[in-house]
Amino acid sequence: MSGRLIVVGLGPGNPDQVTPEALAAVADAEDFFGYFPYIDRLDLRADQRRHASDNRAELARARAALEMAAKGGKVCVVSGGDPGVFAMAAAVCEAIDEGPAEWRDIEFSVVPGITAMLAVAAKAGAPLGHDFCAISLSNNLKPWDVIEKRLIAAAEAGFVMAFYNPVSKARPHQLGDAFVLLRRHLPGEVPVIFGRAAGRPDEAIRIVPLSQAESGMADMATCVIVGTAETKLIERDGLRPLVYSPRFFKGAGA
Repeated sequence: MSGRLIVVGLGPGNPDQVTPEALAAVADAEDFFGYFPYIDRLDLRADQRRHASDNRAELARARAALEMAAKGGKVCVVSGGDPGVFAMAAAVCEAIDEGPAEWRDIEFSVVPGITAMLAVAAKAGAPLGHDFCAISLSNNLKPWDVIEKRLIAAAEAGFVMAFYNPVSKARPHQLGDAFVLLRRHLPGEVPVIFGRAAGRPDEAIRIVPLSQAESGMADMATCVIVGTAETKLIERDGLRPLVYSPRFFKGAGA
């Protein structure tokens, strides 16, 4: 008898930003699969079981969760941010797609969460007020030349860009390479927002022009938002400036 599997987004790390729907899903589940820090954010009862794993074990985690659900379990896979944005919902769907037929009979659902770019944008003002896109700078699952093509296309089309997975120990140079590339297609005064741990006690928000943006300003806990030629900065005495992208489009030369 098949059970059910629900993928839950826990938001960017601030407990106040976990939705009531997510809390209800956690309260109803019996077994929890996820990356160690995300599992540690759960306040579980004695009758609820943890199955934590490394952050690069997404498919193995998804398969283990599906195997338990296929046996009748009430399983919850937890994800930081929103599970559908570079996270576990896609990994579970991939496992179902490639797995045994009985996995398709499992009751499956996804509970959304606040993703990092929304948390960072809220702290900065309204940089996503016009058209935008999200790009992962990790080349673990796609080649770097594809990332470069997408960066150029987004810059030339006038999209605000949110960068996930901007740097890591194995990829210390790629964010810097992205900035070099974007400086060929965007004005140097375009604002770049470095939002680290938005909503958490160690939060750090930094805003610099593209001409001064450097890879060392980010780590894996940072979401980077790059504006467009139309994105504006509102200076405020003694306060961090507000960044916003106007809802209307005038054209870069206007």
